Amino acid sequence: MFSALKFYWMSCKGYRLQPWRSPYIRWRMETFFGLEAAPADARTFFRLTWRERARLLRFFRWADIRRQEMRRKRASGE
Repeated sequence: MFSALKFYWMSCKGYRLQPWRSPYIRWRMETFFGLEAAPADARTFFRLTWRERARLLRFFRWADIRRQEMRRKRASGE
């Protein structure tokens, strides 16, 4: 859950109270779920995120692992 919140906080800068209006979140959802998934309003956004919560959590965990690997590589000087 923490990785999901961290991803949300970083990716919704400027749109934290209205994530369905964020161009980045809209693009990510279109890429992840297909063109018809671009949330037009809050209801659509929350319905889609609730329905696909398992897939989204797997993505958030994957993104967190990638972020940790990048930090390790930078710290070791690779």
